[in-house]
Amino acid sequence: MAYAPNLTIRQLQTFREVMRTGSISEAGRALGRTQPAVSSVIAALEGELGFPLFVRDRGRLTPCPEAHYFLEEASEILTRLERAQHAMAELSGHQRGAVRIACYPAASGFFLPRLLVEFLRDRPKVKADLMMRSSLVVEDLIASQEYDIGLAETPSPRPSIQIESFELSCVVALSRHDPLAALPVITPRELDGKPLAMLFDEHSMTRDLRDAFRQAGARVNRRFCLRTLLPTLDLVAGGLCASIVDRITVATYSGSDIVFRDFRPSIASRISILRPAHRPASQLALAFHDLLCGAMRNLETTENVADMQLPPGIGG
Repeated sequence: MAYAPNLTIRQLQTFREVMRTGSISEAGRALGRTQPAVSSVIAALEGELGFPLFVRDRGRLTPCPEAHYFLEEASEILTRLERAQHAMAELSGHQRGAVRIACYPAASGFFLPRLLVEFLRDRPKVKADLMMRSSLVVEDLIASQEYDIGLAETPSPRPSIQIESFELSCVVALSRHDPLAALPVITPRELDGKPLAMLFDEHSMTRDLRDAFRQAGARVNRRFCLRTLLPTLDLVAGGLCASIVDRITVATYSGSDIVFRDFRPSIASRISILRPAHRPASQLALAFHDLLCGAMRNLETTENVADMQLPPGIGG
């Protein structure tokens, strides 16, 4: 069985420098090592290879033919190593890689893309896959371990998913010309019989709103029945209705035709960040998760409605 030499990166680096400078002493200065230390490394390298790389004659080194061949191999190995080290440094600094995100419709139009702009602006080598699907499909994509991060309406617990839940209190969206815009807080009594845009009957927000109106003795006048709240702001801005909307919808709005007012009693939109439970997250995915989590906490805890809107510089 042929003997396989046990070469080290230090030996290859030292050999390459000796070949480049043509001198043990010059190589030592370039590497920050003493001349005896460099000579010792070269001697150990030759011992591992089993043949001399240099002819030594009165203090001068003359490379053998084998040294020129070995230089090509050593340089290729070191170049690949340097590329790998650079790539790993970019990975650790979140400058390279890809992140796969699945998102429910309400956050896919503006909220998530604007966060991605903030996250990727200084990361030109990072790629992102943003998939818009219903909350149920987002849940399944994360449960299958295919995607790194999901944002969806809060699902039931599943062992294949890590769930971080947020309760975002809803607010009333009104045309700025609406007389109710003068009120700081709006209740079902002020909305009694007023045209509203609302989600479909099976949605938890709609059930909670109907309960709140019933308890207040107010009438629900649902003019628009929606599958998502994406069209709501255009309908409100056009003066066709009012709407009770979630805070992510508020965060996407940057116009001046709509005002948002607190709604009492509190109605919550329950949104969760989902992550696969059976595979470790990449450093890049963890970094984006932290940004998303911070944005969600900000929406959850901010009391001033105007402060919930994303800054114009994000995605603008």
